[in-house]
Amino acid sequence: MLSPPASVTEETIRRTIAASWSSPVRHLSHLPWGFGAHHWRATLEDGRDLFVTLDALAPRHTRASLEAAYAGAAALAAAGLAAVCAPLPARSGRYTVELAGGALSATPWLAGRSPTEAEAQAAPHVERVVAAVRDLHRAAPPPGLPEWAPRVPGDFADGLRARTAGAWDAGPQAEEARAAIAARLGRIAEWTERYHGLAASARARRGTWVPTHGEPHHANQVVTDQGLRLVDWESLALAPPERDFADLLAAGAGDRLRARPAMAELFALDWCLSEIAEYADWFAAPHTGTEDDLMALEGLHEELAGPRPQLSR
Repeated sequence: MLSPPASVTEETIRRTIAASWSSPVRHLSHLPWGFGAHHWRATLEDGRDLFVTLDALAPRHTRASLEAAYAGAAALAAAGLAAVCAPLPARSGRYTVELAGGALSATPWLAGRSPTEAEAQAAPHVERVVAAVRDLHRAAPPPGLPEWAPRVPGDFADGLRARTAGAWDAGPQAEEARAAIAARLGRIAEWTERYHGLAASARARRGTWVPTHGEPHHANQVVTDQGLRLVDWESLALAPPERDFADLLAAGAGDRLRARPAMAELFALDWCLSEIAEYADWFAAPHTGTEDDLMALEGLHEELAGPRPQLSR
């Protein structure tokens, strides 16, 4: 997120890090990165640098499911998957710490950088990501790994129709968001019906599901001197492999991935519909027109244009 959270003070973050990861914090800086979670760089008195994340829970997670995802990532790293940059256990032995209605976690700070979108499309980099994703998909699933499930219900469009029937006045972007959603309800209903049909087909092949990262796009990649690392494992789940293919297919790697078009379509719809659901919640709730709100409104309009094609031409 671009702005620090209003729900918790910096001092509370400092105290929680010190208590949970066994060292006072020498320096803490909020990082205006990503969307949906808050991030900080923490330099500890014991010399470690940590990448600290405060994840929201609903609608994507419960405390148990987020803990299971991070514990699964740690298990994959311990099993030898070099590309997995997993969270560090807290003093409790768990990988998440309850805080401000969400969950705090910490991973080692990586000396490297994330590629730009353009750099992530270059053939040598794409091959590194393909190799990392293949290794992940071949790994034995850790016990207790969350399983993918549809993220919006079959009556999603009906629910939106009821919610958007009257004006929204919760903030400066509310009415624009409501009108944009209302104008696309017919298409959203079509997308949702197709989505649940494809999800049923995926569940019928549950025995072929593999560990998937969920969002291995360029912003969740870090190139280091030791190689490519994948970060942000909150979406780790057992699922069809196509869940991880979106950006790779767009970069022209389809011939190496053997993606099934129907499953690629499923996860294009999965992303689009779940984003629309989260943006509807965002703008129906109080907001003030921050940079995050403006970015969210842009994202809503983008998703309402429809799922992006997943198979390169």
